[in-house]
Amino acid sequence: MKVLVIGAAGMVGRKLVERLARDGALAGRKIAAMTAVDIVTPTPPAAPFPIATDACDIASLYVPRQLAASRPDVVFLLASVVSGEAEADFDKGYGINLDGTRMILDALRREQALSGGDYKPRVVFTSSIAVFGAPFPETIGDEFFTTPLTSYGTQKAICELLLSDYSRRGFLDGIAIRLPTICVRPGKPNKAASGFFSNIIREPLAGLPAVLPVDDDVRHHHASPRAAVGFLLHAASLDLAQLGARRALTMPGVSVTVAEQIEALRRVAGEKAVALIKREPDETIRRIVAGWPRQFDAKRAEALGFRAETDFDAIIRAHIEDEHV
Repeated sequence: MKVLVIGAAGMVGRKLVERLARDGALAGRKIAAMTAVDIVTPTPPAAPFPIATDACDIASLYVPRQLAASRPDVVFLLASVVSGEAEADFDKGYGINLDGTRMILDALRREQALSGGDYKPRVVFTSSIAVFGAPFPETIGDEFFTTPLTSYGTQKAICELLLSDYSRRGFLDGIAIRLPTICVRPGKPNKAASGFFSNIIREPLAGLPAVLPVDDDVRHHHASPRAAVGFLLHAASLDLAQLGARRALTMPGVSVTVAEQIEALRRVAGEKAVALIKREPDETIRRIVAGWPRQFDAKRAEALGFRAETDFDAIIRAHIEDEHV
């Protein structure tokens, strides 16, 4: 089996590549080779198979065809401009999140045509709960419609439709997984509007101050990086005939308020960590977050075997274990 990971230098992409290297197999088949790319060159882990890495821009004219030419069996399409940056830079968001994704899908379609129809890769696309827009019911179920209120959410929703249509036409076998906000993200803060959800946990655990730009009663839907990798692996091995024409799934997660996050931090790390959180309201962040969904009933994904943590304490402990905090 050949695997292609696009967006392999990002937080989830890096952890996915490390997990695949450690397992040496995917969907019950040995991995023969992997290609891992991003806008910067990913650092390959030790693996029982060769890993080729490169820096590239998926929105460049010939890059998608070059990536598809090796005819990978499984493509993990993770590359995207994050929410805050996509909102601030309209052209960049659409150039990468929509145009880049469409070019990858078209390159894979071209390879299928060149193969005489024999080539049909599995494509796992990371979408987002940003595809949903207010007004929301208290809990969003699988039948709720997608009406995004951000450019990022709009880009992801369009890509979900493209993936479903390419799958319906038989060009590829695609699945879009709508990730909750991934928390606790390791490393340094990025430009994602949701970054503070991780910052108020990660920084205090490291003995550093963190800024909270929203009110304590803000509620949101979370899963750990560990759970996100599990979603991707499960999506790559799932019998997609079970999905029918609806190829996008909302992933399970933990719905908590910021206050409940802070209480979980207090239980796990104590009062000293909580004291490092500083409240500095940011109207731009508040406005963006106000348009996000708060809670999901992901029955469809759960019935298909997708699993996440069941409380926020477990998310914090997963971060401590995985990042050796």
